[in-house]
Amino acid sequence: MKISVFGAGAWGMALALLLYENGHKVTLRSSSPERASELASRRANPRLGGVELPPGIHVTASVPEASGGAELAVVATTSTEIGGAAELLRRALPRGCAIVCGSKGIEPGSYRLFSELLRDTFGEERAIAALSGPAHAEEVARRIPTACVAASRDKSAAEMVQDVFMNEYFRVYTSDDVTGVELGAALKNVIALCAGICDGLGFGDNTIAMLATRGLAEIAHLVIALGGRRETVAGLAGLGDLIATCTSRHSRNRRAGVLIGRGKSAQDAMDEVGAAVEGYHAAKAARALSERAGVDMPICAEAYSVLYDGKDPRAAIHELMTRTKRSETEESFMR
Repeated sequence: MKISVFGAGAWGMALALLLYENGHKVTLRSSSPERASELASRRANPRLGGVELPPGIHVTASVPEASGGAELAVVATTSTEIGGAAELLRRALPRGCAIVCGSKGIEPGSYRLFSELLRDTFGEERAIAALSGPAHAEEVARRIPTACVAASRDKSAAEMVQDVFMNEYFRVYTSDDVTGVELGAALKNVIALCAGICDGLGFGDNTIAMLATRGLAEIAHLVIALGGRRETVAGLAGLGDLIATCTSRHSRNRRAGVLIGRGKSAQDAMDEVGAAVEGYHAAKAARALSERAGVDMPICAEAYSVLYDGKDPRAAIHELMTRTKRSETEESFMR
């Protein structure tokens, strides 16, 4: 199959490597001509720890060149770039080309899930799926055993993604709960930022476990309110991704949180990490979506206050710890 990967960061490169090893003809497109030229000559991304791009993977900055004859387009841009990328691809991709969204997040401003953005851009007739789960680029590129979920309203599209991506070190499950998969993937980044903040403050494992567990409950409440399923949040795109992002040394969200916990401003932390910290944008989306749906998400609300209002993280933790008494299994999460 002729596959084009749009987005030449670490994740895009890791997916290009995976697909090439699966026997597909792969083109990797960067939005930067300078970056494309550098990658074409050096064949490596420092974030992938010395893993090289095989000569058989073509690198380009040209959308028409990458799109021509493509049977499958994989979108692996940041959340802030995906709207512009979708509009470029709408004019360039062949009519029968299916689309896989490998990006995790929620569109800034409109707060659409990426599958909604892509469907609004390309129309109902296009096969569209989301690929998500606990998959750090650094590990996928090194062939470390990984599992993800391919979600689509179209069962055949999800199964196609499963067939194209799956191999002996990259296992793919299918799902029809696109809402649950995409919300879980995006909002776990907010919780990972909070976990990093608590690490930076010098708190321990108890605090991280509390945040992860109660954060997952918040995500589940919003997923259900927006039409997804609770069991999806307990799966790879929810619990699985949350564990990886809250605990991994590869997690940019966690790393940014640690810097904030140690006293840096949110903006200084983002600048020091030097790459997309999706939890920063997702915190704003969580606030907007929870208010729209009337769902109480106290951890995400405090994360927003720390990131955007400059609230002291210790004050945010105090607010969370002194909330009104609740039952752990209480289902009354609607405001």
